[in-house]
Amino acid sequence: MQLDKIRGPQTDQLFEAILQLENVEECYEFFDDLCTISEIQSLAQRLEVAKMLHLKKTYDTIQLETGASTATISRIRRCVDYGSGGYNKIIERLNANEEEK
Repeated sequence: MQLDKIRGPQTDQLFEAILQLENVEECYEFFDDLCTISEIQSLAQRLEVAKMLHLKKTYDTIQLETGASTATISRIRRCVDYGSGGYNKIIERLNANEEEK
């Protein structure tokens, strides 16, 4: 299973820490300390690419709007289609939250 490659005590601790964050402002504070600006931007870009793939946008449109390379888009496409389901779960929850607002 793919998850076994990343599973471990340090990763568990990281994810438990993330689950302790109470709001977006706390996320900004924690991730500002944890990651470089480039790493945060890369993570945000990947999520945006996944959302656009979910909406059936073309690679050209995604590349133009996000600046992501076709290699990055392809990698995220594989995760969306054949991964652990994390992207799809989060995108569905984000969409549900948007509908509630």
